[in-house]
Amino acid sequence: MSTELVLVPAARHCLKAGIAFFITGLASGVWKYKQMMQSSTGRASHYVDIAHRSSLMYSNAAVLLGICAQFSVYPTEVNEAAAIAANTFFALAIASYVVHGIQNDTTNQIQQAKTKPHAAVPLWLLKTFMAALIVCELGGSVVLGAGAMQAL
Repeated sequence: MSTELVLVPAARHCLKAGIAFFITGLASGVWKYKQMMQSSTGRASHYVDIAHRSSLMYSNAAVLLGICAQFSVYPTEVNEAAAIAANTFFALAIASYVVHGIQNDTTNQIQQAKTKPHAAVPLWLLKTFMAALIVCELGGSVVLGAGAMQAL
């Protein structure tokens, strides 16, 4: 007997993002392990470690948002916008950690932007990105969570 899984579009988006983040977390775990084995201290570089852990945490967050989206009382368009906003910035955060891990250029991307006038990412751009990240991750999560809470 076959049962069809019916997911609303925002929940489907979140589940796909969660799977992608989880696979990224597993792959970055291999990268982290390789660095640990090659290091005299037994540690991976700072941002490789952060990329690994954040990918795994964001995968759970994306799935939780998908559950919230599935039950949300808000219109489909609102839920989709909230899910896309949050998951896009989850992905961008992970990507920035991976880039810093590959470059092994810093242990603190904010401090680097603040102290180096010609940093790869200027401070004004980092501040703008962080403000957008806060609005989209927190805002998208609040919208989906509130929509689900109203249904419970």
